[in-house]
Amino acid sequence: MTTDLRHYLAYMLRLWQTGSEEEPTWRASLESPHTGKRHSFASLDLLFAFLVECTLDSERRAQPQDSGEDALKAQKHT
Repeated sequence: MTTDLRHYLAYMLRLWQTGSEEEPTWRASLESPHTGKRHSFASLDLLFAFLVECTLDSERRAQPQDSGEDALKAQKHT
């Protein structure tokens, strides 16, 4: 089975709580098992924003983009 990496994201998620009992704050980190790169987040909102951006980037890469290159290639062959 072949996995199309444009449609696959994998991270190890770590969550921990900081702050006082009255005002707890959740912190998070994501680590890529493929590269070892780690992303740290000071809040769950920042973690969620990162994940949304990653999935939007993946969707943009999966869609064909009209950069004008095809038009230039067509002009060269005429």
